Amino acid sequence: MLDDESFLFFTDRALDGMAAILTELGDDLANTRPGLPGANTPYAIVNHCLGVIAAWAGQVVAGRTVHRDREAEFTASGPVAPLLERLAQAREQLRRDTGTADFDAPPRGPVPDKYAATPVGRRQGAALVHVFEELAQHHGQLELTRDILRATVTP
Repeated sequence: MLDDESFLFFTDRALDGMAAILTELGDDLANTRPGLPGANTPYAIVNHCLGVIAAWAGQVVAGRTVHRDREAEFTASGPVAPLLERLAQAREQLRRDTGTADFDAPPRGPVPDKYAATPVGRRQGAALVHVFEELAQHHGQLELTRDILRATVTP
């Protein structure tokens, strides 16, 4: 059975890894898109993850209204320091939202239509697993993106 302590242990690992990569890359490389079709910048990947946390933990689990422009998440850019601050704030909000979660209860907020009939859309605990799923997958994507940028972009 998933509990909030276990969930946060795993999400913290992904978020710590993302923060370390952004810090390592700095402003220039964090805003550089690898030369691959459809690739995203490291900044955009992390920015998208903050949108995922807000939408799924904040809206679906905690029941807050979240105004999200998912497409704009992938075109965002800027300095790393404010993004790291937003990541820290999102982590703290995730802790609060997870602390109020009833893992077996239905969502408190609206679920995107494509997920409504799936386990992700039926239980708060599954919605939180989806948050972890997204953070883990994008942490891996960020690691690969960093490696590609380091190998192909001259500092």
